[in-house]
Parts: sequence; C-alpha cells; structure tokens
Amino acid sequence: MYRFSRASTARTARSFRLALRSYSTKEPTLKETFAASLPHKIEQVKALRAAHGEDKLQETTMNMVYGGQRGMINLIWEGSVLDPEEGIKFRGYSIPEISEKLPKAPNSSQPLPEGMFWLLLTGEIPTAAQVKALSAELHARSTLPEHVSEILAHTPKDLHPMAQLCLAVNALESESSFAKAYDRGLAKSDYWQYVFEDSLDLIAKLPTVAAIIYRNVFHDGVVAATDANLDYSANFSKQLGYNSEEFAELMRMYLTIHTDHEGGNVSAHTTHLVGSTLSSPYLSLAAGFNGLAGPLHGKANQEVLGWLLKLKEVIGANGGKAEVEAYLRETLSSGRVVPGYGHAVLRKTDPRYSAQRLFAQKHLPDFPLFKLVSQVYEIAPKILAEKQKIKNPWPNVDAHSGVLLQYYGLTEQSYYTVLFAVSRAFGVLPQLIIDRAYGLPLERPKSFSTEKLAEKFKFKLP
Repeated sequence: MYRFSRASTARTARSFRLALRSYSTKEPTLKETFAASLPHKIEQVKALRAAHGEDKLQETTMNMVYGGQRGMINLIWEGSVLDPEEGIKFRGYSIPEISEKLPKAPNSSQPLPEGMFWLLLTGEIPTAAQVKALSAELHARSTLPEHVSEILAHTPKDLHPMAQLCLAVNALESESSFAKAYDRGLAKSDYWQYVFEDSLDLIAKLPTVAAIIYRNVFHDGVVAATDANLDYSANFSKQLGYNSEEFAELMRMYLTIHTDHEGGNVSAHTTHLVGSTLSSPYLSLAAGFNGLAGPLHGKANQEVLGWLLKLKEVIGANGGKAEVEAYLRETLSSGRVVPGYGHAVLRKTDPRYSAQRLFAQKHLPDFPLFKLVSQVYEIAPKILAEKQKIKNPWPNVDAHSGVLLQYYGLTEQSYYTVLFAVSRAFGVLPQLIIDRAYGLPLERPKSFSTEKLAEKFKFKLP
C-alpha cells in the first residue's frame, strides 16, 4: 500500500530543491515565462475592451437560452478555440503541429503533456530543456500527504473511481497555498502566483491519486514508486502497473489531445466558474471533475465501446461491410444515435480521432476492435449524411479512445473517465491561473423565468 509520513514529506521538499538545482537552466522557467508575458497580455485585454467593450458579439435567441447556451459567446478561454472546419487549435496550433513542435521523450514520437501545459499557459512552445526541468519539478511535487492516501485506502472499492478522485482532490485542499495566503491577506495582483503553485502541485499529484484508485479497486493495491528520470506519462504508466514503453506512448498522446477543448464544456466551465468565487484550485478542479463524471460528458467513450462490443457480438467474427451497414441502419431506425459520431461544433473528422487512428495503424493494425472501428469509419458518415438533421456525420474523439485502452489491457471502463480527468487538468488549470492574473471577476449571469421571457416578448402563455 502507498504510505507517506512527515519524514517522507520533508525528504520530498529537499528533493524538490535538489531537483530544481539539478535541472537548472539559463532558460526561463514556466513561472518566469508566464510572469514576463503577463503585463503585455493585460494591456492587450485593456486595449480590446477600451475599443470594443460595448460592441455586441451576437444576439441571444430564445432557443439559445433554452438550448443549453449552445453557440453563445460569453466566456474568455485562452488555451484553445474550436474551429468547425479545422478542428481544435491549441494557442493557434493544430494537433499535427503540436505533435511536430512540442518536445518529446527520447526515442518517442509523441509530444509530452508537460509541454502542452507550458503552451496552454504561455502561448509559447517550450524548449526541450524547459520541459525536462518542468518534468523534474512536477516529480518533486508529487508526494501525497498521508491523510489523502489514508482516505483512499479506506474508501469502499465499489465507490465509483470518479467519486474517489473527487474525494481525494477535495481532501488535497489542506495543501492549498492560495487558500492559506488568502486567509493571511493577499493583494489581488498576487492571486495568480499562488494559484500557479497550487496548479502545479495538483498536476503533479493527480497521477499518484489516479494510480492508487486504479490499483485499489481493480488490482492488489500496490503502486510502484516513481522515477525522477522518467517523464510524467512514463511514470503514470508505471504507477498504473504498465512497464511498456508503447503504453507510455499511448499515455503521452492521450493526455495531450484530451487536455483542452474550449471553455464551454462542462468540466472546463465548471472549474472556471467555481474558481471565479476564489475557491482554491483544488475545490475548483474537484467541481469540474464532478461535471466530467456525467454520462453526457466524460463517459462518452464508454458508450462507444459498449456499442462496438455489441456490434461485434451481433455480426460475429466474419462480419463484413454489409453487416456493419445493416447494424448502423438498425441503430438509427430504432431512434438511437451512433455513439462517437457527430459534434456540436465540428463539421469534419475530429483531429483527435485522426491522431488516435494514426497511433492504432502503427501499433495495433490487426486488433479486431480497431478493424471494426475502421469499418464503421468507412460506412457511418455516408449513412449519417442521408439524415438531413445531422450536421456532422464524422467521428469525434470518443469513437476511438476506448479501443486503444482495451488493446493494452486497461479494460475497466468505469476507470476511463479518471484518465480523462488527469488529462483535462492540464487544460483547465492554466486558464484558472490566467483568470486570476487577468483579474477576471465573479461570474454572475442574469437569468429570467419562463413567465418573464413571455412578458418581455408580450407573449401570452397557453
């Protein structure tokens, strides 16, 4: 069982200082890079608001209000923007560009998520030396306080892994630099520095929390020690119980492409909203994770996998295109959707799906479930395009990710959202730092009742 003591915590603090000296570089650190860029960014925001602060972005319609605010532009999110035709852009970079430009581990073809964190916070591509130093810093911050490991050790195994994750992140509030500094008295201009410290601590500790949950619930409860010479994803893979470089490659890709997806999704917006109350990053992220746990958000890849396994069962080992097409049409005719296909914004194949497909073609081309995914990819868009109400017949990210995890033996589907959560922290925490650096206020949108809306439009309700 993973155990911690005060002595081990003290050793960790010493190792943290040593690690920073060991990986010292003349290049600016992440915090220094962000701090240097901040005055210019704040002036940009001021100039934009001065010039266009009263200009309308769009007209809100009744359908937007009742339709989950789809399409309403009412949130600042610097990390990524979703373009209907080009897909997700991280600080202006596409997924292929991210794959090419971000630093990689030795002999690896996948970008390191530590580099993605740097990019999402600063807008700059870090050097290999900067990412190596950040990896070392995260490793030095990774030790859990004893009470958190004790909570996880005594949590019932049948409590959902996401509930356990949220419980642990809430319990980590005891470590919040921001909460402690705020209670002592803190200038508003300094908020971001303490949110930065909490965010790095959170990113660092999440793999150990996630690994303890996985090993406790599904295996023997033993979590391997981390290695200061390994990158974040390789250590996470090791803690989960994998000693495969190929699985570490999968984690590098998975954690990178799932980090950020604009600010309007539930996990991102919830973290941002709760953070606007000046709750600590721990409480804010736990709130976002609770949203991610919902069936309409983070569990989508499980629904895809269930549908694929049922398809495999129905058509058998020798099923071909005709059988796949028949099953697709039967799914639609019964009033169900084809899970993993369609997107609220995208109007093309999700680039995150394409990245996973390239990985599968390289590492698991003969895996039966991947072959089935490929068959569906060939057939489904044509059938879905026949339906006039379907604006996007192409696959999204969830159409592929579960199949990759199945291939490597991580078959426990209730755990998949925990992996998503570790990745999503890399996207929402940089924005939380930016929110406090920009001095963004408490969010408080105006709401109307149905009766008030009817009164506004002089409409007599039936």
